[in-house]
Amino acid sequence: MSDPIRLLTSIGQALAALRFYAKGHPARDRALHASFEEALDLLSADPHPRFIFLEGDAAYHHLLVHGLKEWDWGARFEAAGIQRLEFRGDLIYEDYERFLFDVADRLNGGEAWDNVARQMTPTSIAYGSVGFHDEDADGLVAPLATAGLILELDDEIAAVEWIHDEVRQHRAMPVAEAEAVVRSLALAIHRDSQVVLPLLQLREFDQYTTTHSCNVAVLATAFAEHLGYAPDHARALGVCGLLHDIGKVAIPLDVLTKPGRLDPQERRIIEQHPTEGARMLIERERNMDLAAVVAYEHHRWADGRGYPTAHFGRSCHHASRVIQICDVFDALCTHRPYRSGMPPAVALAEIEAEAGSHFNASLVQAFSMVINGSALQVMEMGSPEFQSPPGHGNNRRGGSAT
Repeated sequence: MSDPIRLLTSIGQALAALRFYAKGHPARDRALHASFEEALDLLSADPHPRFIFLEGDAAYHHLLVHGLKEWDWGARFEAAGIQRLEFRGDLIYEDYERFLFDVADRLNGGEAWDNVARQMTPTSIAYGSVGFHDEDADGLVAPLATAGLILELDDEIAAVEWIHDEVRQHRAMPVAEAEAVVRSLALAIHRDSQVVLPLLQLREFDQYTTTHSCNVAVLATAFAEHLGYAPDHARALGVCGLLHDIGKVAIPLDVLTKPGRLDPQERRIIEQHPTEGARMLIERERNMDLAAVVAYEHHRWADGRGYPTAHFGRSCHHASRVIQICDVFDALCTHRPYRSGMPPAVALAEIEAEAGSHFNASLVQAFSMVINGSALQVMEMGSPEFQSPPGHGNNRRGGSAT
């Protein structure tokens, strides 16, 4: 049994012991100390363990944790408002015991540990729902009662990179991990009564496919929710956004990351990615038909132009039209070697100018409402600090395809 599984199993056993045994009972003390030892063992191999609990699933960093048969604590944690769990710094028993007692109180319907008390008491454990919070003076996450974590999206970025590597190297399509990423991003969109769109700004252009995939997934999920999609359908659109460019893993890196304009041969190569992506999704997963259609159609415009060339007259799938708008919006906002990224308002105006030709007019109107009614938070990859939206720059289109 791997260390993450042993730790989660021991947490479940400790919480059960807190429920069934009175204070001072040796079985209760043994369960708490055994779980603490499992946490120390994991920390010896991983200085910053992170777990996420979503819809009953548990993920460790960017991989779903398999082998937790009959372990239903993930769903219980979610019901108690605990969607993420992190260990930072030097873990001590008192902190670990306090964490277990607080979780047990939540699971039994009691009050969460007082917010003020949590902020006044340093701890090496952070847990709660996903939210946007500032770091404290020591650089550790302030352990808030309802949202104890700063949102860095590190796990989500790592997951997308891992998914791309799996497809590139092993020709495998890790659909469960893609769905877990989208569920995590969906949590990040909501902050109190406000919709927050956490968009990544790349540092180096060779990170573009990773950041772009995450951003389109965020935009697509929020857009689908605005359109009235049920939560599971909205996340399905998010998965389509996350995987819409998966065909680019088959494109030579020197073509994909070329800093200037593509020559005709290079453009023909890059324009193969919708067909390649659809083929990958169809061949590797029976239940990814919608994502395959979106991957194939996301560069086919409403007026019939774009690529791949249509051989018979039919309109694109509604999901493809949704992703098209999200795809182009993020591409226009992204800094490129040959032009600066547009401010969101300018990018939105560009899309509105193409309503009825490139894009479905009614969907453009709805997307404008999403962007104007949301808080855009743009952060650089690798940095937990949010940056200002991209500044004004050269608004010319050109260079590599989106």
